[in-house]
Amino acid sequence: MFIAAAADSVSVAPGWDRAAAAETRRLGEVPAASVGDALRRMTVMDGGIRLCTEHAALLGNALPVDVRSGDNLAVHRALDEARPGDVLVVNGHGDTTRALIGDLIGEIMVNAGLAGAVVDGAVRDVRALSGMGLAVYARAVTPAGPFKEGPGTVGAPVAVGGVVVAAGDVLVGDADGVVVVPRRRAAEVAGAVDGIVEKEEALRRRILAARPDRSAAAR
Repeated sequence: MFIAAAADSVSVAPGWDRAAAAETRRLGEVPAASVGDALRRMTVMDGGIRLCTEHAALLGNALPVDVRSGDNLAVHRALDEARPGDVLVVNGHGDTTRALIGDLIGEIMVNAGLAGAVVDGAVRDVRALSGMGLAVYARAVTPAGPFKEGPGTVGAPVAVGGVVVAAGDVLVGDADGVVVVPRRRAAEVAGAVDGIVEKEEALRRRILAARPDRSAAAR
């Protein structure tokens, strides 16, 4: 950790697998809504988890963190376990009084190659995080900083945005919000999204074809 704090109160789960990039790549090429449809809309985070940065494209493997409300010691500890392409998924218990991620943690995330973060709580320094190219979703933004005392956990399943997220699950996000793809289903869902997109495009073509030609009527 880059901070001078004892992390004895933070427990870290044993190592876990991540979904292979080949399995997840297609998930990042279609709207998050289509991915949610492929999952029968069962693992879509609630609308309170909103995009806070300008960079809206999120795709990566979940690095779950559970913290005490308003405390981000476990977030700092989690970054020691991060791999390129991971996404911090923080259960801040919906507390919006203290920001759990800011620009300094953002700098560490960039160093580690993280894709972004999803926080069921608050964040800050959103302009700086945007400049780093990170996709950050949260329930709120506040300038108030966090405590760093613990306890917390890293790598154990967490509940964020009304969805249970396990280590290695795939997070897909865009301007609409975030969808969680269970790691064991990543290949299945990636294979299903093409059919969903094709079906929607066919319907869109029918709708557009039925649209009245208002320019002709005006003549």
